[in-house]
Amino acid sequence: MPKKILVISTSPRKGGNSETLADAFLRGAQDAGNEVEKIVLYDKTIGFCRGCLVCQKTERCVIPDDADAIAQRIRGADVLAFATPIYYYEMCGQMKTLLDRCNPLYPSDYAFRDVYLLATAADTDEHAMDGAVKGLEGWIACFEKTRLAGVVRGLGVEGVGAIQEHPETLHEAYVLGQNA
Repeated sequence: MPKKILVISTSPRKGGNSETLADAFLRGAQDAGNEVEKIVLYDKTIGFCRGCLVCQKTERCVIPDDADAIAQRIRGADVLAFATPIYYYEMCGQMKTLLDRCNPLYPSDYAFRDVYLLATAADTDEHAMDGAVKGLEGWIACFEKTRLAGVVRGLGVEGVGAIQEHPETLHEAYVLGQNA
């Protein structure tokens, strides 16, 4: 049975390396016969969580921007894949802000079970992404039916398009998408 897979590219840069990695995952998931949707954050308006906690009663955010609609898409997906560039050894701010704004999902009957992280960094040290992995694992820990199902580490990619010089990493993302 096909899964509903949501790929979220959190990079502020259109066509950046992490978005290219997201597209490889997306193609793999589509080729496996899944229903796949991609959301990019570079053209969205997402403000910071205000901590009002109204969402814990209503399961909706009161801030009038794009985050609530994205959270509702996340709620209905079976599989999530977050793509992020690594900034200062952590996920980008856009991704963290979106995760914070997914607070309405906590009390809800969410569908997602498997979560993937697709990350790119200029650094070549595999541990450069440990902060982002730990940060996403912290978010996942709040959803007891969910697990981190896989991580793709695109290392040594600095300028736009540099991920193309790493076909093995793109293939890894594609295969992960096929098996999602």
